[in-house]
Amino acid sequence: MNSEQPSEQPSEQLSEQLSEQPSEQPSAPASDSWEEFRRCALKADAWIDDTLYRGGMMLEDFWDRVCDFSNSMRVRGLKRLVLDLMSEGVSLSIVGLLATLCLAKPAFELTTDDYLKTQHLSVVFLDRYGQEIGHRGVRYDDTYNLEDYPEHLIKAALATEDRRFYEHWGIDPIGTARALSVNAKAGGVRQGGSSITQQLAKNLFLNNEQTLDRKIKEAFLSIWLEAHLTKDEILKLYLDRAYMGAGVHGVAAAAEFYFDKSVKDLNLAESAMLAGLFKAPSRYAPHINLPVARARAADVLNNMVEAGFATRGQVQAALRNPATPVTRRHKETPEFYLDWAFSNIKELDVAGKFGQERVLTVKTPFDPTIQYMSDKALSDAIRQSGKGFRFRQGAIVVMDVDGAVRAMTGGPDYGQSQFNRATDALRQPGSSFKPFVYAAALTALPKLRPNSTVVDTQICLGNWCPSNYGHSFAGSVPMWLAVAKSINTIPVRLSVQIGKGNAKAGRKVIIETAEKMGLTHKLADSSPLPIGAAEVTVLDMAASYSVFGNGGFRAKPYAALEVYGAGGDIIYAQRNNPAPERVLEDRVVADMNLMLNKVVTTGTGKRAAIPGLPQAGKTGTTNAYRDAWYVGYSGNMSAAIWLGNDNNSPMAGMTGGTIPAQIWREVMTVAHHNVELKPVPFLQPPATAKPMLTASATKVSVEGVLSKQSWEAINGIGTLLTQSRSAFRTPFDTASIN
Repeated sequence: MNSEQPSEQPSEQLSEQLSEQPSEQPSAPASDSWEEFRRCALKADAWIDDTLYRGGMMLEDFWDRVCDFSNSMRVRGLKRLVLDLMSEGVSLSIVGLLATLCLAKPAFELTTDDYLKTQHLSVVFLDRYGQEIGHRGVRYDDTYNLEDYPEHLIKAALATEDRRFYEHWGIDPIGTARALSVNAKAGGVRQGGSSITQQLAKNLFLNNEQTLDRKIKEAFLSIWLEAHLTKDEILKLYLDRAYMGAGVHGVAAAAEFYFDKSVKDLNLAESAMLAGLFKAPSRYAPHINLPVARARAADVLNNMVEAGFATRGQVQAALRNPATPVTRRHKETPEFYLDWAFSNIKELDVAGKFGQERVLTVKTPFDPTIQYMSDKALSDAIRQSGKGFRFRQGAIVVMDVDGAVRAMTGGPDYGQSQFNRATDALRQPGSSFKPFVYAAALTALPKLRPNSTVVDTQICLGNWCPSNYGHSFAGSVPMWLAVAKSINTIPVRLSVQIGKGNAKAGRKVIIETAEKMGLTHKLADSSPLPIGAAEVTVLDMAASYSVFGNGGFRAKPYAALEVYGAGGDIIYAQRNNPAPERVLEDRVVADMNLMLNKVVTTGTGKRAAIPGLPQAGKTGTTNAYRDAWYVGYSGNMSAAIWLGNDNNSPMAGMTGGTIPAQIWREVMTVAHHNVELKPVPFLQPPATAKPMLTASATKVSVEGVLSKQSWEAINGIGTLLTQSRSAFRTPFDTASIN
């Protein structure tokens, strides 16, 4: 007991001392609050720990029960394999369905409730004298029932295009595989892989572009057609709307065009020839290439035997006596012109010029006499000089200086190649591009005039140094002489001056000027641009030079003077369009016409000169003689001539001042025959010039066409009764500088 006293005594004394001291009031509440907070925190921590523990135990218990249930459902061996495959199949099916819906949506958006009533353009073209020259667009005849068609025609179509038509659901995998096998063995395309339903889907809703997107849409639309139409309805639509060449659609219209008879009266040989057109109508059209059409018909007859639709004995007579179409020489029809004119009409249709009208009659500026001479001049040049100069192709465009296209030759033989070199071929213009440079220079540098002195000396832009045709330099010369002699260095120097020392800036101005004047294709900017290194079309060159011939106004090429609807009323007239845009000042036009006239009188274009005809123009020749041009104009018309080769191979030294200039003279002599000559704007004819002697002009007759004067007189009567002369006055009437 005594041993514990020392430790207790100090404690009691300390307690007494603390109790005797005054208390500090602020510390007591703080201590209580802190203790309360600690107790609450401990309770919260305990609750969280307990909740997490209990939750974990519950989840563990739940997972154990799930595992027990899964174990009770577990299968092994073959059953497990079947279930796994089914599970994967369902997953892939869901993904595939979603992908299919995404791909099908664009295709189904093309369908409408009245898709069978939708008609494409059907166009009859007339020349400037009112005579029919051809058709384009849809010319199908669906007045017949399927039962009216000969049985052998239907079998020929099925044997060639879709033997399993009545068995598949729009897409024929078996037929596609068979076609691939046959084509692989033959080393070429002998059978098509698309079903008739797929081809109809393309005809009704799509176009001919070879893209994966189009094929996907075609597949979905084929299934859609199969779901909405019967097999016979699909076959009837296909036979009525398939393109058969020569601007006709459907077997009924084709029978009338090729054989001049009703489709009901076709024999087996004729049916086989028509069935052969489905694959490539332009290639197998009998009026273009009869031997090829007959060979294709023989393939169709053999297909009928292979498919079991006919016996060998039944087709022997047709093989021995192939079909003979009525005589329709394609050279009598301006196919190149019609192809371009139809594209021009479609542009107007897209712009809403025809409203809901689908059946149109279009009166064009086409002149059969000029077209005949254009075709003849090109054919003669290739026959007489093609071998020596090593060229095989050419193109010609003749138009009024307001843009009305009178004639178009896109190549020497439409039957051999339908590629239109006048509108679709991009070729380098050579020196015939230089007028754009000089026009830009005269506009940007007002002090520059035809008599201004320019210097022909060597100039280099980087590593490129242009040289002249004779590999020499003329020194100081007047600018008109530089144009007439086609000097190369001076346009390059002018590009630098236009850009105020910056050649690239100068070329930008030149490109803008060329585009304003009518070049529609994008010009590549390069150092040689001023001497014709860009690419242009023959049509654009003729239109651009028309700006000089009409006094400075844009001349957009057009093919429709008037368009008539199905009821015969005029629904569109070129004369009602807004006045053309001015693109060059009078001063610039006057100077350009003076200089380009010197090309004909004293320069490289002497062979284009026509006595009595005020005219101007420019030659053009590219490196290695790959292209030869002559583009010229009078106050009435402009024309562009190009000669060369499709494969861009060099010619044997031919320049634009030789054969192209001669062709221009031959064609334009006929084009101006018995025509009231207009002066080239601001260009005064020489005092020694004589009126063009129409009696000495080359006379060309086209069978079945009245004289030009007679037709123009007759055609003008209606115009005089309904229109005053003032209503037709245009900016092209300008004859003097303002």
